Amino acid sequence: MDYTIASKRTPPPTILPPSVGIGLKPQHYEALLDPDYPTSPPEWVEVHPQNYFGDGGPPHRWLTAISEIFPVSFHSVGLSLGSADGLNVHDLDRLAALCDRYPPAAVSDHLSFSGNAHNRFADLLPIPYTYGALDHFAGEVGKVQDRLKRTILIENPSRYLAYRGDEMSEIEFIDRLLARTGCGLLFDINNVEVSSTNLGFSADAYIDAICADQVGEIHLAGHVVEQHDSGPLLIDDHGSRVTPSTWDLYRRFIERAGPKPTLIEWDTDVPQYDVLMSEAAKATAVMRGVCDVVAA
Repeated sequence: MDYTIASKRTPPPTILPPSVGIGLKPQHYEALLDPDYPTSPPEWVEVHPQNYFGDGGPPHRWLTAISEIFPVSFHSVGLSLGSADGLNVHDLDRLAALCDRYPPAAVSDHLSFSGNAHNRFADLLPIPYTYGALDHFAGEVGKVQDRLKRTILIENPSRYLAYRGDEMSEIEFIDRLLARTGCGLLFDINNVEVSSTNLGFSADAYIDAICADQVGEIHLAGHVVEQHDSGPLLIDDHGSRVTPSTWDLYRRFIERAGPKPTLIEWDTDVPQYDVLMSEAAKATAVMRGVCDVVAA
């Protein structure tokens, strides 16, 4: 298949459009770039930049073709901003090089840590909500923004426990972090359902407390429910369709905030392209429905 048509398209905008994108996986490259594919393409795509830290090869040939047509968001999973020993400098250097090569519409990472100076884990672990942790995390975000010469988005976490020594709520921590660093929020609404169920707080109240102007991107995903004697435990695995409860929370937020860049995130048990796009169509319908109501 010839993808040279990509170079003739209008360059993508430098910010994400207030529409629906998908988390891009290699098995969907061809369908995304096929101009004759029966399903309309997403408005933008998101990738994990760590998957493109190599210098060349097929991943970069595909990303070059895709980035010439679609706005691309870089959703980093490896900086480990909350690590007490400091962020992953190697990943930051590689991320900066990738941003120079493919200027992204957005860059994001997580309110979490992934290890210490001696070990890195394939997990996004929660940080304590203390003033000391806030000072440290804000400093690390500042380092990233200085290195990339741009503001970034930080994603609210999915949590399975809360620290006994927390000195503030998650909402207050996020508000203080954004005020101190100037970064924005990647608002993962599935994570709100996961954390509120696991920790016993009101998901509606959390949704209502988020400042819409601070949100630069929204994530929607699925999760697994484990049944235990103590009750259900939700595991954030991004391996299924968005749940009805998360759709309700999304609609609640969009009714107040208006259209926002919204991503369908699906990282495990990755489905066929058409399944992913059917989820994207649901998000588009929510945004259009809210716009129609507001206009009326």
